[in-house]
Amino acid sequence: MSTVHAVVESPLGALTLVARDDALTALHFADGRHRGQEPGERTTTPLLAEARRQLAEYFDRRRTEFDLPLAPEGEPFQLRVWALLREIPFGATRTYGELARQLGHVRYAQAVGAANGRNPLPVIVPCHRVIGADGGLTGYAGGLDRKRSLLALEEPPAEDAGRLF
Repeated sequence: MSTVHAVVESPLGALTLVARDDALTALHFADGRHRGQEPGERTTTPLLAEARRQLAEYFDRRRTEFDLPLAPEGEPFQLRVWALLREIPFGATRTYGELARQLGHVRYAQAVGAANGRNPLPVIVPCHRVIGADGGLTGYAGGLDRKRSLLALEEPPAEDAGRLF
């Protein structure tokens, strides 16, 4: 297995994309817990170039979902949570409790929160769309300022705010 990485500039700061073989395995913020620990050589591959393109489209509000091969590494429960995160539509939010109910038990809310916090592909797997039961912003591996920025990016443009569809 060949692991490579590339650094992408974004409105959130530098992002490091990590890929193994033909799938993305991680996205790290420049000041995050994995800073400076990226495995493999820094390079460009067709997959990393496509991920860079899709991220640029997302930050330009021209893309609402990512279409990239992903291979996050985690426990089976974490993988189930991360799959649910990908089902949250652009511009929508869910609470930890709602995701726990989808998994079959409301008491899983804390476990959902823990899995959400270990999401290795933030932005692409939209863990920023998960909020507290009271509608407040809760933790985010990239920091609450980045979470606010991502949620604001996904809000409808101001000219559409009052329009009925």
